[in-house]
Amino acid sequence: MASKIPYIAQPGVIVKVLQKAKEAKTPDRFTYDFLENKLGCKGGNYKQFVSLAKRLALLKSDGTPTDLYKKFRNTSTSKAAIAQAIRNGYRELFDRNESANALDREKIKGLVVEVTGLEASSRVVQLILQTFETLKSFADFSETISGPTEEEMPSDIQNEDNGEETRDFDLSLSYTINLVLPKTDDPAVFNAIFRSLRENLLRK
Repeated sequence: MASKIPYIAQPGVIVKVLQKAKEAKTPDRFTYDFLENKLGCKGGNYKQFVSLAKRLALLKSDGTPTDLYKKFRNTSTSKAAIAQAIRNGYRELFDRNESANALDREKIKGLVVEVTGLEASSRVVQLILQTFETLKSFADFSETISGPTEEEMPSDIQNEDNGEETRDFDLSLSYTINLVLPKTDDPAVFNAIFRSLRENLLRK
C-alpha cells in the first residue's frame, strides 16, 4: 500500500532549506534553480524538498509560493505557518487525532501504521516520523493562522523519494541503434535504409 503521508528520504535537508528560504527573498517560483543557486542547497537530496513543500501547501503545484510560504518568512508568524503546513500535509493523522502534534513518537507511529497499512518497522514509517518531527522543530501549534485556500491545498500527489510519489524532474531518454548493413554496391539500398530510419525511428 502506497503511503499517502509525505516524507523525504533525507529529512535533515529540511533544516537548511527552511533556514535559507526564510532569509531569501520570496521567489516568483520555487524551482530547483532557486534552490541550488539562490539558497545554496545543491544536490538531489535537497530537490526532495520541493514536492514536500507542495504537499504542505507552502507551494502551489507549479512552484509558486503560497500565502502560507510568505507567512513562514514573517518572523512573527513563521512558527504558526509551519504548524499549519504540517496540518495540511499530515491531515490524515490530524483527522484521527486533532492533537497529533502532541503525541509521543510511539503513538504517532501507531497512527502512521494505521493510515498507511505498513509494518511499524518499515523504513517508510521511520522516514515519515523523522520528516514530521523535523518539521515540528520549526512549528508552534499554540498559535493559529488562516489555512490555505482550496486552490493552494495540496493534492494527493505521491512522494518523490520512494518511487511512490510523483517527482518534479526533467526526463530524457536516449537509445542506440546497431545497424548491420547488407553487402552491396548499390547506393539505392543504403538510401532506402536510412530513409526508413529517418521516417520511422528518428521522428520527433
